[in-house]
Amino acid sequence: MLIVHHLNNSRSHRILWLLEELELPYEIRHYKRHPQTLRAPDTLKQVHPLGKSPVLTDGELVLAESGAILEYLLDTYGEGRFRPAPGTPERIRYNFWLHYAEGSLMPPLLISLIFNMVPRRAPFFLKWLFKPLFHKLRQRIADADLQRAFAYIEAELAQSSWLAGEQLTAADIQMSFPLEAGYNSLRLQESCPRLGALLKRMEGRPAYQRAIAKGGPNTRFS
Repeated sequence: MLIVHHLNNSRSHRILWLLEELELPYEIRHYKRHPQTLRAPDTLKQVHPLGKSPVLTDGELVLAESGAILEYLLDTYGEGRFRPAPGTPERIRYNFWLHYAEGSLMPPLLISLIFNMVPRRAPFFLKWLFKPLFHKLRQRIADADLQRAFAYIEAELAQSSWLAGEQLTAADIQMSFPLEAGYNSLRLQESCPRLGALLKRMEGRPAYQRAIAKGGPNTRFS
């Protein structure tokens, strides 16, 4: 039996979405972030030593990391779906986006999140100091990388309806978390219309909607 150990506001949504697209039966076990620290509860460490989400169990197998889980599901249950054929241009694009999501796009997004969050959580008498300081730090460390990244993504979307071609793939699912995060937190509605259209296509899929209904929306970057 497939079991998804699902943390609210996390990359775990990717796993739920692919499972729904594959129409596989699965169980979902919910975990809540700490309201102040936003960290996962210690009970997740009973499932996997790292205590992170998502975690997928399939019988005796315990697997962490969303990209690795997506690949496992496709290898084991995909039957050729949601992944372009090897040796095709689409497969090259697929591999790029599958790894780009966490390798290059998420790091500056997380820096931006932290630098925005610290002033809001600072004591009242320090907010006046922290807000301009962390704003400048964010501009210097993260903003240029994010602007370049989303300009590149917007240009690439001129080639096809989805990131790796004309069909939804697991690369789109893997990229959905940072794309939604960046689109909302950076207010890219005017500068990235193709990205906005892609996100609408994602959100319009029945499997995506079922995943949201079961796992809850991602509001961490909103």
